[in-house]
Amino acid sequence: MIRYDRDADGVVTLTMDDPDQSANTMNAAYVAAMTAALDRLEAERDEVTGVIVTSGKTTFFAGGDVPLMSTATEQDAPALRDLLGTIKRDLRRLETYGRPVVAAVNGAALGGGLEIALACHHRVALDAPGTRLGFPEVTLGLLPGAGGVTRTVRMLGLAPALTTWLLTGRRMRPQDARENGLVDEVAATPAELVTRAKEWIGKNPGAAQPWDRPGYRMPGGTPATPKLAAQLPAFAATLRKQLKGNRLPAPEAILATAVEGAQVDFATAELIETRHLITLLTGQIAKNMMGALFFDLRAVNGGLARPRVEVLPATKIAVLGAGMMGAGIAQACARAGLPVVVKDVTPELAERAAGPGIVTTADVEDLRGCDVVIEAVFEDPALKAKVFAEVEPVLAPGALLASNTSTLPITGLAGSVGRPADFIGMHFFSPVGRMPLLEIVVGERTRDEAVARAFDLGRRIGKTPIVVNDGRGFFTSRVIGKFLDEAIGMLAEGVPAPSIEQAALQAGYPTGPLALADEVSLALVQRIRRQYEAVSGDGFVRQPSHDLVDAMVDKHDRPGRAGGRGFYTYADGKRTGLWDGLAELATDEGRAVPFPDLQDRFLFAEALDARACLDEGVLRTEEDGNVGSILGIGFPAWTGGVLRFAHQHADFPGRATELAARYGDRFMPS
Repeated sequence: MIRYDRDADGVVTLTMDDPDQSANTMNAAYVAAMTAALDRLEAERDEVTGVIVTSGKTTFFAGGDVPLMSTATEQDAPALRDLLGTIKRDLRRLETYGRPVVAAVNGAALGGGLEIALACHHRVALDAPGTRLGFPEVTLGLLPGAGGVTRTVRMLGLAPALTTWLLTGRRMRPQDARENGLVDEVAATPAELVTRAKEWIGKNPGAAQPWDRPGYRMPGGTPATPKLAAQLPAFAATLRKQLKGNRLPAPEAILATAVEGAQVDFATAELIETRHLITLLTGQIAKNMMGALFFDLRAVNGGLARPRVEVLPATKIAVLGAGMMGAGIAQACARAGLPVVVKDVTPELAERAAGPGIVTTADVEDLRGCDVVIEAVFEDPALKAKVFAEVEPVLAPGALLASNTSTLPITGLAGSVGRPADFIGMHFFSPVGRMPLLEIVVGERTRDEAVARAFDLGRRIGKTPIVVNDGRGFFTSRVIGKFLDEAIGMLAEGVPAPSIEQAALQAGYPTGPLALADEVSLALVQRIRRQYEAVSGDGFVRQPSHDLVDAMVDKHDRPGRAGGRGFYTYADGKRTGLWDGLAELATDEGRAVPFPDLQDRFLFAEALDARACLDEGVLRTEEDGNVGSILGIGFPAWTGGVLRFAHQHADFPGRATELAARYGDRFMPS
């Protein structure tokens, strides 16, 4: 696991290279190897002039042993304490060895990898495309528990450590990490990485960590420092505000670990860190988050739903429509190094998508030879049919035909093209540059090769692609529609609008549903529902929420944010508050609805419909459902995803039946 090499100058290079894994992690092999390496270093101290810690992989170190952590129970607490104690003991031995120690970070150093680097006296990072440094633990419901909180706070001070690194989960490029205090030098090549490490060792024979030197003072002061003591109450208040009342345990534990650890000596701070981490590890929320955002995400990105067929990669992309979505798709493809041509009805409209690597045009001839076309025009089947008919003759033979529609059935749209087997849905999420999810929608006649090509293109442009079968609204739009319907239905029942928004935020949703409905556009919600109503005929069941949306759009002329007025009021495009007219809808009966019921109605409405999607075959895998719900439609991450929420709930059928008795048969579990 760790190769030990000493050169003629006495510099020992410890090369971490787990023979059984593609990436190094803090598993049993690492723990044993690091102990053995430190034992040998101490035995050979007189011959050693310095130490370089690096990796034999393309990455430096991936982090903790997630498979081990994800199964931890309260009965495992003593063993976890001992394991963490051993890991911390050896990193402490490394930084107090008495010789200069340099981390030569030759690739990604995340979580435990960054913690190893912080136990070195100096960090040189390779400026390679995949090199990222950070603490993603908070996104998995955990905290950095191998000294990461303790060292980062002592290195940077409480406020920068928390707000820049520990609470954000940010993954920084080497240059950004240097500017933010956890990297000392950036090297352009692997050879320069080693050279700089050895040069620093030669110049710093008496290296030690700042906190091990006489007279050390924590940057910004400790909680006993009057100025910082006066600021401390604001730390918790700010975190509470950021969480919007959603009591995620990991951010609170990180804050507690940092503040408590800053008041005591190093060894006690590490013990505090261990105890907080074990509390998180043995709880349910971390298991949920690791399940979705590690295991499910890895499976989805690894091609769980990709057909096992060989296909050629995309070489030239055509995007139809230069609006916000079209421009975002074009820029994502161009950033991945793909040539892109964006077509709109006039050169001036097409120019909206201009950027490096992007050609804009109104001439269909400029699309000749493209082997992928992604349509991103208005949600109108006739318009989509028209633009495909126009461009299909000039595309490369067998070109992939993709629509960015968010709701229109792909099988129906495919009927308007000459090659329906090559037609597929590629539903991007707005804003494309920030939203990681891509929903690939398979029509009745879509062939496996088209699915594989769409999946590979999604991965190439940095998206997480889930694959779902066709159906109105597919998976994401259909399920988030339940969230919006439930909220608007609550309004119609007389529940006060502020209670509706707060219930969702405190349940863990990133945005209140009424605010989200405005963003989506109430006019669009109405149009989509009317399209569905038209094709459903007598089978369509009208809900109270439908009448309220119609009143908002048709009677009150409040179409949503784009129109400057909806459930909220707006000034210069920014929300200024809920519309006063909503207060008239509140009733005593609505005010009496228990707050926990409001929260569960959101969670259960989406979970039950996701289960229906799985049963009906719209969802192909639970992993796609969990990842898609968190990354695409904001289902609370603490649940582990929309389907895992049902699995981990203490009594999902019982609670669903209770909600059904109070609020309607839509909550009755199948």
